[in-house]
Amino acid sequence: MRRMKGMTGRSMALLVVAALAACTRGPSSPDADSAEALRRGIVTIGADEHSRYGLNWTPPLAQVDANGVPVALRDAQRQLQRGHLYQDADSTLPLLFAVLRIDPANTTALELRQRVLRQLIARGDAAIRDNAADWPGAAAEAHRIAAVLRVANANDSDVQHYLGRLDASDGLDALLLLGQRDLEDGRLGETGVGARIDFGEVLRSRPGDARAIAGLQRTQDAMIAQAQVAADARDYAGVLRWMQHAQAVTADPRVVAAAWRRIERQRIGQVQSMYGDARIHLQDPSQRGALDAARALLLEMRRIAVTDDGSVADLARRIALATQYGQFVPGQQFSESLRAGGAAPPMRVVPAGQFMMGADPREPGPSKAESPSHLVTFARGFALGATEVTVADYARFVVATGYLTRADRRGNSIVYDERSGNFARRSGVSWRDDYAGQPARGDLPVLHLDVRDAEAYVEWLRTQTGRAYHLPTEAEFEYALRAGGEGRYPWGDGAPPVGAGNLTGARDVSPSGHHWANAFRDYGDGYWGPAPVGRDAANAFGLHDLAGNVSEWVADCWHQGYHRAPSDGVAWFNPGCRSRVVRGGSWAGAPDQVRSAWRVAQTGDTTNARTGFRVARDL
Repeated sequence: MRRMKGMTGRSMALLVVAALAACTRGPSSPDADSAEALRRGIVTIGADEHSRYGLNWTPPLAQVDANGVPVALRDAQRQLQRGHLYQDADSTLPLLFAVLRIDPANTTALELRQRVLRQLIARGDAAIRDNAADWPGAAAEAHRIAAVLRVANANDSDVQHYLGRLDASDGLDALLLLGQRDLEDGRLGETGVGARIDFGEVLRSRPGDARAIAGLQRTQDAMIAQAQVAADARDYAGVLRWMQHAQAVTADPRVVAAAWRRIERQRIGQVQSMYGDARIHLQDPSQRGALDAARALLLEMRRIAVTDDGSVADLARRIALATQYGQFVPGQQFSESLRAGGAAPPMRVVPAGQFMMGADPREPGPSKAESPSHLVTFARGFALGATEVTVADYARFVVATGYLTRADRRGNSIVYDERSGNFARRSGVSWRDDYAGQPARGDLPVLHLDVRDAEAYVEWLRTQTGRAYHLPTEAEFEYALRAGGEGRYPWGDGAPPVGAGNLTGARDVSPSGHHWANAFRDYGDGYWGPAPVGRDAANAFGLHDLAGNVSEWVADCWHQGYHRAPSDGVAWFNPGCRSRVVRGGSWAGAPDQVRSAWRVAQTGDTTNARTGFRVARDL
């Protein structure tokens, strides 16, 4: 609202009152809108007081005759001293009116009446001030006093001045009402008309007005809320515009500063969220649309980020690298970020190719389950865990999901018993424990999991990364284990070379002096029980521990042989099967179990100290 040239705050407020009256009042109800204004919360008074606004005061009738004038004057003066001025027939003004009806020129009565007027005006002014401070009932009191003063002496100049002050106060109350309506309708003052202007005008005319101050605070809050809406939509030009409007409201600068900090944190969070999403896209830039999606996120990050945001520069660098080196290459190792924090197990890219799966008919010692040997072709490469999944890897999953493994639910698992030198079931053992049932180090392969526990972890990786993780198929495992070799063992046909893996060697000794009855002669690896993953040298595909350490669950159901087995490397799976395939030798397996073609059936709910797993991923 613009102030007309030469108009004071009071005259502006009076103009608002006149405008409201002209627009809203009907001829049959002159006081309806005043009452409605009060009901809308601009003046806080009781509901029973609404009807008194605009009504004339009817003085109570005091009974005084000519002989009783001295007594009436004495009573009037006593009531004046008590402040009992007009409420009933025994109060000051009714007694004075009765005397003046008898003797209109009675100087004592006239003088007392003037004193009453002065006291009422003082009370009325106090009520006007209290109304500005939003005291309950103050406006009603100011109007009751006005009604009394108009009856007592409407022509008195001090009374007329008081009535003018009350009219100005009413005008400002009407402007408060207008501000409230503008605030409710979303006209906040950002265009030069609205709540901020209304409440500001009241404060210029009536400094310290509690309702105007509260109105400005609500207006500022509403502007900050609009800025928040813009921030949620990543419209930071809108944020700046609304926050500048909020800053122009001189309500509480601390609120604006706090809002700026909150929105800045949100902006940084949005940038980091987009950065994380772009990193996920770039995990496989060869996927259709992946690079375009990352570039779009980079543009959006640049639009809303501050110039020194390091994630923008880092993403630009990553996109440039992905544009030049977007395809995986055989042997490449990578590890993908998890939404819950941390990273998935390190993966190694296994090249596409083909191999003869199963035991060579000329090979000594194969079982019928390893035949017939058949050609398997991988048209596309795939990624396989560089090592087995570790205790630390699985702990991250359990912490994030609260998952309970079968051993947790059952309360036991099979461990190696050092005293007997055999495997035995023991209570209180779970994935947290090692081969002997003691707390396991984080870099050891995780044990005591059944196949569904392994699959639950794989499904979590899929959810966390959006990538196609799975248990390795049996064909993927053997292809990776052989790594291009065709011998009986992964290293060939002879004895294991030094560092071939964590195998059963004749030189291995348990903590209490046990030796293996069936072991590779002249071989030792220094471990009784699983070794930390990745300790031994990688094979030709860059993979560790496939030939030993722990045997591993794979995705396939058990079939007694390879008749009708898939030739493309997919899992041979029958829904509902109880027995699953376990591949790869272990720290406690006989030498024959380290053969490349060796496979064994194991019921899917088995948990023990020799079986772990690793993960695979489609490219």
